[in-house]
Order: sequence, then C-alpha cells, then structure tokens
Amino acid sequence: MLKVFADRGGTFTDLVAVTDNREIIDNLSNHPERFLIVPLESNQWVIVYKLLSENPELYEDAAIQGIRDIIGLSGEAPIPCEEIEVVKMGTTVATNALLERNGSRVVLAITKGFKDALRIGYQNRPNIFARRIVLPTMLYEQVIEIDERYDAHGTELLPVNIEAVKKDLQAAYNSGIRSCAIVFMHAYRYPQHEQQVAQLASDIGFTQISISHQVSPLMKLVSRGDTTVVDAYLTPILRHYVNQVASHLPGVRLMFMKSDGGLVAAEQFQGKDSILSGPAGGIVGAVQTSKRAGFSKVITFDMGGTSTDVAHFKGEYERQLESEIAGARMRVPVLDIHTIAAGGGSILFFDGSSYRVGPESARSNPGPACYRRGGPLAVTDANVMLGKIHPQYFPSVFGVDGNLPLDKDIVIEKFTQLAQEIKTKTGNNSTPEQVAAGFIAIAVESMANAIKKISLQRGYDVMQYALCCFGGAGAQVACLIADTLGMTKIFLHPYAGVLSAYGMGLADVRALREAAVEQVLTQELIQELRVLMEGLEKQCKGELEPLPNPPLQGRGQEMEEIVRKVNLKYEGTNSILTVNFDFDVTVMQEEFEVEHKTRYGFIQSGKNLIVESVSVEVIQKMDTPEEPLISRTRSLDEAPQSVDTVQMFALDTWHDAPVYQRDHLQPGDNVNGPAIIVEKISTIVVEPNWQAKLTEHNHLILERKVGTATK
Repeated sequence: MLKVFADRGGTFTDLVAVTDNREIIDNLSNHPERFLIVPLESNQWVIVYKLLSENPELYEDAAIQGIRDIIGLSGEAPIPCEEIEVVKMGTTVATNALLERNGSRVVLAITKGFKDALRIGYQNRPNIFARRIVLPTMLYEQVIEIDERYDAHGTELLPVNIEAVKKDLQAAYNSGIRSCAIVFMHAYRYPQHEQQVAQLASDIGFTQISISHQVSPLMKLVSRGDTTVVDAYLTPILRHYVNQVASHLPGVRLMFMKSDGGLVAAEQFQGKDSILSGPAGGIVGAVQTSKRAGFSKVITFDMGGTSTDVAHFKGEYERQLESEIAGARMRVPVLDIHTIAAGGGSILFFDGSSYRVGPESARSNPGPACYRRGGPLAVTDANVMLGKIHPQYFPSVFGVDGNLPLDKDIVIEKFTQLAQEIKTKTGNNSTPEQVAAGFIAIAVESMANAIKKISLQRGYDVMQYALCCFGGAGAQVACLIADTLGMTKIFLHPYAGVLSAYGMGLADVRALREAAVEQVLTQELIQELRVLMEGLEKQCKGELEPLPNPPLQGRGQEMEEIVRKVNLKYEGTNSILTVNFDFDVTVMQEEFEVEHKTRYGFIQSGKNLIVESVSVEVIQKMDTPEEPLISRTRSLDEAPQSVDTVQMFALDTWHDAPVYQRDHLQPGDNVNGPAIIVEKISTIVVEPNWQAKLTEHNHLILERKVGTATK
C-alpha cells in the first residue's frame, strides 16, 4: 500500500510517500536523479519527490502528476486507487484565490441597518500618518439588508420578513451569484433567524451558504461577518479543487491540512480553514521532528520559492484567534505564522539608488533567471552567483521540457550587466559577486526581522532557541539568519527540503469548536464552563470518525486527546490571552498573569478577568512515519571525504569550499565551514564560522564555532 503526503507550494510541489511495494521502488531506483528513496526497518521505503507546481505544457495538477510519477504511470493510464491507502495534502489554492481576488461571487445578507458594518470595520489605522486612507476591498459583491432583530438577551424584536427575503435573494441568484453569506446581530447565541434565511437560500438554489453562527460562533458582528464572507468566497473554489483531486482518486481516503495544524476529511474542508493549509504542514513537520531531535524551544524557519514563514514554539502550538491574511480579516483559530514575501524566487531590483528584494516573485513560471524560462534575477540566482548553489548538485527539472540543469551562465551574464549599471548610475565599483551578496544581505535582514516579531517582540530570548530550518531554500541562508539573530544552533532534518509535505504525514486529525462567554471569571462560573465544554466536545467528536473498538495494536486512550482552553482578558481591554482550563480559578489567573507579564511587561492585579470565549479540541492520533537510525561504519578518527571542491563567496572573499554528499556522512562526522552539503532535495551552506555534525537519527545539527562573533 502507498501513503502520500503532498504540499502544493507557490513554486514547487513536494511529495513524501511511504510504501511497502517493492515493484514501485525497483522502478524508481532507475531514476536516482529524480527520486530520493530511504529504506525503513519495517520493510517499507520513504520516497521523496519534488516537481514544479506550474508546468502547463506537461501536466494539469502537480500533486496528481507526482502520484502518477511515483507509481510509474505514463500517458492517460488511470491511477490504481486500490493500491493507495491515504493521501494527505496541503494546498495554496484558497490562499492564491484570496491574493488574486478571484474567489466566488458572494451576496451578503445582514441585519437591516448594518449594510456598511463590514466596510467600516474597526477603523484601524495601520499607518497612522497616511493622508489618504485606502479601505480594503470587500469580498462580497452585493448586500441584502434583512429586516429582522434579536436583542442581546434573546428577545425577538422583529421576525424575518419571509417574502421580502425571498424576493431579494432571488434577485441576487438571477444575477448569477451562487454563494451567500448570512450574518445577523447576536446570531452567535440566537441563530433561529439565520437558520430561516439559510433554508430560503437553499430552496432558491444557492450552492454555497455560509452561516455566521456555524462559521464563527463568537461575539463581535464585524469579525464574525468577515469570517463568514471569507468562507463563502473561498469554499466554492476550494470545493472545485478538492473534487478535481478526488476525481482522480476515487475510493481513496483523502485528507487536507487545516490552518490550525490538524487534518480533516476532504468533504469537510472549508474555505475559512484553508488559508494557511500549506504553511501549517510545515509548522507541524518542524515541531514534531524538532521534538524527536530533543529540542523543546524552536523557531521554525520555512523559506520556499515565493515566501518565508516563521513561527515560535515553546511546548505547544501557538494560535491566533484573529488574523488578517491577504487583506481579509478572520476570526478562526489559525497557527500563529508570520509570513513575508521573501523566498528563493523573490525578484531583485535596482531602482537607481538602492537594492530591493521582492515582494514580487518570479514563482515557478518563468522562475528565476537560472530556470531557463527567461525569468528575472532572483534570490536563487544570487546564491548561484555566490557559489552556494551549483547546477551539478541541483535537480535537472528546468527548461521547457523539465529536464535541464540550472543555467549558471545566464546568471553570471545578468549580474555582470547589473554591476555595470550600478557603477554607471552610482559610481559604486562593486563586483558582480558583491552585488549578489548585497541582495542576499537585504533578504536575510528582512527574514531575521520577521523572526524578531514572533520572538523578541513578545518577550522570548531567541538565543535560547534552536532554528529549525526547512523549505527548499532555507538551508542556503540558515547560518546567515542565525548569525543576524545571535542564535547558536540550527536543526536540519533529512527531509528539510520537503518538510511541509512530511508534516502532513506527522499531523493528527483535529476538530475544534468555540463558544462565546463574556463573563467575569469566578469560581461559580466554572460549572457553567464545564457544561459548555462538554457540549463542544460532543460536537467535535460528531465531526470525527469513531475510534476503532478494540483499539488498534493495543493502543487505547493515547489515540485521543482532548484540549480545553479559556480565552481571558482584563475587563475593559481587548487583549486576549489563552490559558488551559482548570477547575481552580487561581491556577488560570496565575497562568494568565505569567503570560501577560511576558508579553506586555506588566500585570493589573486588582482588575477582573473576563472569560471572552472557550474552546475544545479533540485530537485523534495517527500512525506517523518512522525514522530509521543510521550506524557508523568508519572509524571515529576517519574524516568524511568530499566529492568536490568549489569556489564559494562569503565574508567578502572567495573560499575553497569542499562539497559533501549528505548520504555519505555518518554519525559523529564533523564538517567545518566554509563547506557545502548537498542532497537531492536541497543544498546546505555551512558558512566559515559554523560547523555541522550528523547524529544517529540522520539529523544535521549546525553550531557556531566557539569564539566566533555574531553579527
């Protein structure tokens, strides 16, 4: 049987598969330049594969094509679905639809008098000195005001005018709109009117109906409404993609990664849960592999082709309750990931006086200049220019036919021209390699600042953390990032180049439910919270498949975990912090004060704490891929042999850098920088002031050499 874990990124689609089918392995072994095959102790193999996300001349969907390539299918032969046990995926389809504003057409049905509530929003001023305020574009196309009203205590002030609603919804339907978002005042607690209108919309024929009390059952009309509109806008696009994938895999268990770090069955995958689908897989992969390596405090650093994602981990996944992604506000729990537009494909600009990196990306088509599709200079090209990427050690998947190596000559030519342009306009006599290094320095500073936002600015000492570096481009700049931040340890998993895909295989199935409370935290409230959480737990379990009885392989209660959280804030404030639910109020108060002191630097001892909302998460543990131990066959005093020596530009000079194959290294081997460690899915650059060591778990640990200074 075959298990497939896939992540469709902006530039590359990564696949990690686990199989016990010897025939597949024998076939793939004939193509060592394309597939990485790792044997496991249980007569299974791990297959790692990477292909461009967009290559319209060769395939329609990269994930499906990747599965076909792994199985060894050619032409139009159907996929033998009976041989596939499960497919777990992360996708950027919804994220791209939001960025490009090409989601479904939406009509918003909202309580009369609140037609412009979502446009007005909270009147935030991200740039307080801007003289011209540009409001975000609304995702809905039309607004219907519904003459209905409940008050805050559940008294029906105005019933729904059924005939008027029918007429207005029918008019929207006749204009071609098929997606409806329903948002009423106080519906999070009194949903009857929303249910009535939803039934009317269904009778008329709307194919997507997002109802606020189901999408985000919490207080605040604006945030609840924004989330509901996002769900209505994205779910049809997402559903189309899910159905497209499922049509190629009939009968296969298909699961998708949600933004909160949990897996969900394909038929339950919604737009509101999909925005960070791909990056969430990376966080799960980074956290789980780091824990296996013995690191409990981790900064995750995922540098791909289009963007870089960073996150903070100190014992449990951190989530945001409110977020704004691609200009859309949402109030659903998502992993706390900070994203910046800086990746291997970020385009390099010289504006006549200064260097700029991104935010525009060359993506996979045309890609950076070295991709042989006529693309512009990008960060990847700068690393080629600096001798940190060498075509002979990089997959040959470029050019129109997808079978050529990187083009180093065009990179040298373009940087030489750029250096001459810079000299002409500024008088600066920088060499082509110094120009490339300047662009890399700007990209590194931008990425380091992103890490500071999720660590130093929240009271965490980043020097106590390990930098878990992954993504196709991450290992090329890992040492430079750590130097900038004063970090001393870097962790690189053997699947670091495809860790977002591997994370799909390490993730658990999760169902999460929330409920609004908005009451003062007292011991008397505890019983009410307990009853409320029991109801939420029942809802979560209703979404999940029941656990096997008897449990598989002797596994019992450890297959399921229930996490209860309380969202607290000081009375009169909006700064919410999440703590673990406890029957003792004092315990929750103390945990809140510790977190508040860390985050904001003070506490207000005499002030009431308000329970803003509660959440319950039911986690079903899944079998995850094993990681084999590797043994040393050489004597301890025998150093690893390099396969090549190349020129690498670092610290403003050229160095002779030995090149090592990662699969030739053995536990206990030390590699002193400057050096390059190559593998089939990524290139690891060991800077002059760093050294790398391989562990028995095939983990690569980079440490700064003793006595070397940080930036």
